[in-house]
Amino acid sequence: MPAFAPYIISLWGMLVIILTVLIQAFVAMNIKASQPGAIPGKIDPNLSHSSFVFRTHRTFMNSLENTPIMLVTALLAVLSGANVFWTGLLIWIYAVARILHMILYYVIATEKNPSPRSYFFMAGFIANIVLAGFIAAGLF
Repeated sequence: MPAFAPYIISLWGMLVIILTVLIQAFVAMNIKASQPGAIPGKIDPNLSHSSFVFRTHRTFMNSLENTPIMLVTALLAVLSGANVFWTGLLIWIYAVARILHMILYYVIATEKNPSPRSYFFMAGFIANIVLAGFIAAGLF
C-alpha cells in the first residue's frame, strides 16, 4: 500500500462508491423479493416512479450503468499519478452525488424531468468527465 499512500482519500472514496452500489443492490433485491408473487429477475413493465420497487431497481441499474466508468477513471487516475488533491476531490464529489441521487430516488416519486435527483446525477457525471480530463492532460 505505501506506493498508493498519497491516494488514501481517493481509495476511501472508491470504497464508499462500491459500498453504495452494494447497498443499492441489497435494498433493490429485498424490496423486490418482499412483493407478493415476486419472480426473481423480472420487474413488472407496468411499474413506474410511483412504485418503490421500480425506484430501487432503477437506482441500482443507474449505478450499474455509471459507476464502472467512474471506478475505471479513478483507478486510471491513481495509476497514472494524477494530482492527488483533485483526484480525491472528484472521486468524493462522485461518491456523495451518488448517495444523494440514491436518497432522492428512494424518497421522491416523480416523473418530472429534470427531477431533483437529476442534478446529483449530473454532478457525478461531470466529476467523472473532469477527472478523465485531468488524466488526459497529464498523459501529454
